[in-house]
Amino acid sequence: MKRIVPDTSILIQGRLSELIKGGKLRNTVIVIPRAVLDELQAQASSGRDIGFQGLEEIKKIKAVSSKSGIVVEFTGNRPTLEEIQLARKGRIDAIIRDVARKEKGTLITGDYVQALIAEVEGVAVEHVPQEPKKKVMLESFFNSQTQSVHLKAGTQPLAKIGKPGMVKLTKIRNKVMDEEELKGIIDDVVHKARVSSDSFIEVGGKGALVIQMGEFRIVIARPPFSDGLELTAVRPIAKVGLEDYKLHKELEKRLTSRSEGMLIAGPPGAGKTSLATAVAEFISKKGKIVKTFEQPRDLQVGPEITQYAPLNGDWAKTADMLLLVRPDYTIFDEIRKTHDFKVFGDMRLSGVGMIGVMHATDAVSAIQRFIGRLELGIIPHVIDTVVFVDVGRIAKVLELSLMVKVPTGMTEADLARPVVEIRDFETKKLEYEIYPYGEENVIIPIKGKERTPLEDLALESVLPEFRRYDPNAKVEISNNRIIARVRSDSIAKLIGKKGSNIEILEKRLGMHISVEPAEETFKQETNWRFEERGSSILIFVDPALTGEKADIHCGDEHLLNVHVGKRGQIRVRKKSAIGKEVLRGIARKNLKILI
Repeated sequence: MKRIVPDTSILIQGRLSELIKGGKLRNTVIVIPRAVLDELQAQASSGRDIGFQGLEEIKKIKAVSSKSGIVVEFTGNRPTLEEIQLARKGRIDAIIRDVARKEKGTLITGDYVQALIAEVEGVAVEHVPQEPKKKVMLESFFNSQTQSVHLKAGTQPLAKIGKPGMVKLTKIRNKVMDEEELKGIIDDVVHKARVSSDSFIEVGGKGALVIQMGEFRIVIARPPFSDGLELTAVRPIAKVGLEDYKLHKELEKRLTSRSEGMLIAGPPGAGKTSLATAVAEFISKKGKIVKTFEQPRDLQVGPEITQYAPLNGDWAKTADMLLLVRPDYTIFDEIRKTHDFKVFGDMRLSGVGMIGVMHATDAVSAIQRFIGRLELGIIPHVIDTVVFVDVGRIAKVLELSLMVKVPTGMTEADLARPVVEIRDFETKKLEYEIYPYGEENVIIPIKGKERTPLEDLALESVLPEFRRYDPNAKVEISNNRIIARVRSDSIAKLIGKKGSNIEILEKRLGMHISVEPAEETFKQETNWRFEERGSSILIFVDPALTGEKADIHCGDEHLLNVHVGKRGQIRVRKKSAIGKEVLRGIARKNLKILI
């Protein structure tokens, strides 16, 4: 009878049981070295899936061997603790080759390096490369609208179906999934992950496994990590471009014209990764070198964008390598641990454009996660833009800047300190301030003075009245009191004889009105001369007043505010409405220039 000696790789792949079931392996003695058995036991005891898969394969071989004239034997010495610890260095593989030589059998392996060394040593060997499956069982649970599939032994299979913001959890079928069926699906997935070029085992731990298989991100959990065998698979249902997000033109220009420190934040399933993918491809098409930091690598980007994992489990080592590549932009998906924040900051301060992805309940919470991990003054240099994504759309964009000033709400000048301002990107409205307070860095929301509908109505009705006397009158409400600021020469007319005009307005509005001189009225009349040149009137004042703000009046009527130009010139077009009023004032000799 033919004698074959399998190594751990061929057992983990499950090829021998397939060959026996297919009738391709008969009348054979399968000699399993005890070193193989002990290595698989050590892997299974550590909670690693490959140990369970190899032991399950031996179990299957023994179950089908009697019907096919197969004899299973165990031979060889058990490896020492030192040899098991040196398994990664090839010690167990060497023991298996020695067994094959001693038994005068053929070594069966799925490992090309093992096969190559066996040939060099003169050991009979057969290399059985594993062909990747085109489709795995898991894919049958997905349709075009399925975002994720949730499988657990002893429960009905569930799926989340729909686009972000319109997701519905539904049962895939009524039949409960048993453990054997789920084990088969997991074996199928792990098999493809080991042999397919577009699949990776990203994380492997005791009772947990994370696999990136094409567009699928798969998380497998088993006891003791979880209370039962479970598989969760997630995938993007649509690939969108940056134009679909209707990004602000100024933000697009920032991305292409200079390096940026941007955060893309949002709750789980909001569409952060989809936006990061769109940004990466947009920048790449603009002639920039783009790389990614990912674990697992689930950004669906083109081949021109290289996706990096942590080198030896350390993002700092990956960053050191990446700086040698000299990328223009790096997408960091996702920032979680303190070490990640520090690597992100170091890369950004090195001059690399960084776009980070993180979970957050709102835009300002994403910024808050940097406080304490980086110095306050450094944060605006590391992140200057925060894009908050919710239900697949951009809900909020904030920008950060560092200033030295007195924080809003404080009045004493000696309270000035470094303040990080957080403004709305589009309106530039100040929304938050971050600054040191005592021994802590605090985030303070800046709330504008909100008016009641009654106060808004009062302003709308009273402002036209005041502008009858001063076209530039300004009105505000404070403590249920209206404050009107007008030119000093208009105050008497506005108040009226014995306050009659103001009294009428106060009775109508039910609010007290104060009239104060506007700041512009504290100006003095200056000497001037004029010339007519072509289509313009040139008014000349003292050249020392160049750049000052001037008010032009015709009698008691205010005509316009203007800045004094070079060499003390003020230019007005003759044919304009203001120009005609200026000529009329010159003719009447009541034109005044106040500065």
